[in-house]
Amino acid sequence: MILELDCGNSFIKWRVIHVADAVIEGGGIVDSDQALVAEVEALASVRLTGCRIVSVRSEEETDALCAVICQAFAVQARVAHPARDMAGVRNGYDDYQRLGMDRWLAALGAFRLAKGACLVIDLGTAAKADFVAADGEHLGGYICPGMPLMRSQLRTHTRRIRYDDASAERALTSLSPGRSTVEAVERGCVLMLQGFARTQLEQARALWGEDFTVFLTGGDAPLVKEAVPQARVVPDLVFVGLAMACPLD
Repeated sequence: MILELDCGNSFIKWRVIHVADAVIEGGGIVDSDQALVAEVEALASVRLTGCRIVSVRSEEETDALCAVICQAFAVQARVAHPARDMAGVRNGYDDYQRLGMDRWLAALGAFRLAKGACLVIDLGTAAKADFVAADGEHLGGYICPGMPLMRSQLRTHTRRIRYDDASAERALTSLSPGRSTVEAVERGCVLMLQGFARTQLEQARALWGEDFTVFLTGGDAPLVKEAVPQARVVPDLVFVGLAMACPLD
């Protein structure tokens, strides 16, 4: 079995898959290296033969995680690294090493699944969009604050905005104008995300007409699904690209 890790700035998304058919044995989201080890060890039937990682963390943090994985499971982790081109996709950044690995791998995975032009909208801590043309040319993209960052900034810099996560979740049962601060903030942030998604769709249509595939990924993808109803929701799109960048037998 293979352990796959997507290490973001705040959380680690993980899953364990079977080597032969990629069937998922278990998975989840944790906030520390120690929590990751505990959850993987809780899968009684798991015997890991390999591990692959995509990380947007510092090199030191990623190396430390690899050491923890090696000590806990006796496997050497393979870490995905930037590339000028891979699997038919050409990195569109002027300095290809500066493109975030999560964006690069999502672009690889999307192009593989679409077999043509595609737009990737990834909604996590940050909201990201990337455009890949039919010939595999990555045309670049956009980054702006995602739902967690927008919410955090409003809570941090506006003294009267104070509410808990449970209140935030209840506020999203509707997108009608808010009749409380929590409703106004949460629904306003969702509408900004939806506006971001619609704008990317307009950009893609200006480039390719209707001949492209839209992918939605990231934890907050469900919040904008109605804004781009034609999109394919692929929660593990980064893992599709990770398997391409770090093949394991």
